[in-house]
Amino acid sequence: MLKPWAISLAAAVGMLAAYLLFWPVPISPVRWTPQEAPERVGMYAPNDLLADITRLEVGRGPESVAIDGAGRVVCGLEDGRIVRVSIGDGSVESIVELDGRPLGMAFDEMGDLIVCDLSGRLVAVSPNGSLREIVRAVDGEPLGLVNDLDLAADGTIYVSESSTETTDTLLDLLEHRAHGRLLAVSPDRESVDVLLDGLYYANGVALSPDGSFVLVVETTAYRVRRLWLDGSRRGDDDVFIDNLPGFPDGISCDENGIFWLALVNPRNGFIDWALERPWIRRVAARLPLDWFADAAPRVGFVLGLDGDGNVGYALQDPTGERFAGISSVFRFGDDLYLGSLLEDAIGRVAVPAEAGSPDS
Repeated sequence: MLKPWAISLAAAVGMLAAYLLFWPVPISPVRWTPQEAPERVGMYAPNDLLADITRLEVGRGPESVAIDGAGRVVCGLEDGRIVRVSIGDGSVESIVELDGRPLGMAFDEMGDLIVCDLSGRLVAVSPNGSLREIVRAVDGEPLGLVNDLDLAADGTIYVSESSTETTDTLLDLLEHRAHGRLLAVSPDRESVDVLLDGLYYANGVALSPDGSFVLVVETTAYRVRRLWLDGSRRGDDDVFIDNLPGFPDGISCDENGIFWLALVNPRNGFIDWALERPWIRRVAARLPLDWFADAAPRVGFVLGLDGDGNVGYALQDPTGERFAGISSVFRFGDDLYLGSLLEDAIGRVAVPAEAGSPDS
């Protein structure tokens, strides 16, 4: 005969199992089979090229960075503030505070800062901090998770919408449906066109120097997609780089035509395994999502790609002791400025003198 404590324990275990297996979840996961993760050799071999990084303390979670006309670093923080940082003395000045969370940002020709707001809108912030809304809907439907942007010479704003269904990155990863889109806001801000849909968590956006194509990161597919905007291939899209060794996030292009790509987290064998097993991800969605964020390893990883998607630079901090969770990269002069989801600082590191394998 079972003792009362054993009966209570069995009942508790049964209730927990029933919860994990049958409790309703807000997602409907689908099977997706990733390629085998690339070996960490050659350009992907671990190195310490981020060891000499300088930290510009600004506050928690400077997700995206931009440089204004006076050479000051601007970033958005987890608490909704957009701040301006003097590279010289490191002083920090608040510009404005959003009700949402500032994500991708870039300056237009008028000096206004165009910002993706997690609350589902695109806004413009003037140098004195005044705020105006640019767009909140597409075809009458509210915007979802707008994430990053780049501006064309004619004033068109190319914007990624990571998901039309949720603003929770982890839930989108667990469901792994292609809810993302690439949008174009007209120069007069009167219309918004959907250029690409069916993207897996559309994220970083970067135009080529000549404006012939635009890149959009697909974070949960480990790749970067390219849409041709000009020439004989206008309207075609293809994969720029595939099967990356981590989750790609922000991307930008420098004046030399190098695309700088942030890998916010390394590939995870368990996640790749779970992507082929939707039931596992339904169980995971019933657990506190903070557990997954807290379990992510601290790693710093940045790639530099040429115009054909070939890896020419790889900068790492394999231990994450100096800088980790890199979400954006922006080149200014001879330095790279790094945003992060995990740090309380922007990182600054010199561009390596030469491209090539770190172990060559």
